[in-house]
Amino acid sequence: MAVPSKSSPMPVERSYSFPKEEHLCRKKLIEELFGRGSSFGLYPLRLVWLPAEVRTAAPPQVLVSVSKRSFKRAVDRNYLKRLLREAYRLNRYRLTEAESGHAVGLLAIIYTGKEKKPFTLVEKKLISGLERLLTDATPQAGEVSAL
Repeated sequence: MAVPSKSSPMPVERSYSFPKEEHLCRKKLIEELFGRGSSFGLYPLRLVWLPAEVRTAAPPQVLVSVSKRSFKRAVDRNYLKRLLREAYRLNRYRLTEAESGHAVGLLAIIYTGKEKKPFTLVEKKLISGLERLLTDATPQAGEVSAL
């Protein structure tokens, strides 16, 4: 067994899971997210987020959505939701491993495009969206109720 030298950093053990606890399912929280949340678009995605009370390293609760109006067939909607979940799962560490933490409590990732895009494009847009979230999301005391 090799001992790592002081010059080489230890490899970071990341969890790439997306457990049920991180899925946003409660109707009350979803209504609060869309009622009071902030949003921005990065075609073909739209990110809606609600800041947490304090900066944290815990992952936010996430909702993934694809419009039935744009994609009539459930097969297509499910495929795109799978792409979004996979892209988020592989890149959520950008939020959870931020130096000073992040202030995102709830997050919705909505696919707004009219046609299916390749995974590489979706992932690239999601990464730039997560980076933008790190700069935009700042906790505002008294604005968010306890989750």
